[in-house]
Amino acid sequence: MNFGIIVFPDVEELDFVGPWEMLTMWSKLAAGPQNCLIVAEKREPVVCAKGLSVNPHVSFADCPPLDYLLVPGGMGTRREVDNPAMVQFLAAQAPGCKALLSVCTGAFVLHAAGLLSGKTATTHWGSLDRLRALGDVKVVEQRFVQDGDVWTSAGVSAGTDLMLAFIAHTAGEEAAAKVQLQAEYYPADTVYGSTASHERAPAYVRQPGGTLRKTA
Repeated sequence: MNFGIIVFPDVEELDFVGPWEMLTMWSKLAAGPQNCLIVAEKREPVVCAKGLSVNPHVSFADCPPLDYLLVPGGMGTRREVDNPAMVQFLAAQAPGCKALLSVCTGAFVLHAAGLLSGKTATTHWGSLDRLRALGDVKVVEQRFVQDGDVWTSAGVSAGTDLMLAFIAHTAGEEAAAKVQLQAEYYPADTVYGSTASHERAPAYVRQPGGTLRKTA
């Protein structure tokens, strides 16, 4: 079983590192995918948004068929939506995938490859209106959302929640529990300062009864 996470120049680090941590713990602790792969257009170092340099395991050309595929976000997605190599790679891999996932503005890359039209999805709070403007996506302001075999998450840190929920859905609650415990991933539900009153804060932060509504 092959799980691929795509990287590209100016990808947001935590968008893929958070899911990667959950994914590889799943692989080691609870019989998750045997092969966890960082995939890039070329097999050469990729410089991320905050300066981290990553060495991909495989390139688009030598990537095996993937069972699962995740596209992170970051400023680099503005370029990747118009990158024929990226779009063609996604379109070619998607039919064989059991699930497609995106974090943050990775949703726009899925859309560019024709994989998000007609779906319910989310993205980073600062790009929700851009996603709505595409016209063929039902946009929700949630931490993450599943629509059939397509999973999308809000920005940056939300990708970790997405992956843990995906593990629970795919491999069961106990598999997710092993990963969560090993990662000691039990997020506090604190909202600092005036975050909840920000006019563009996502609905799950602003609305009473949301998952994050305590004030520090």
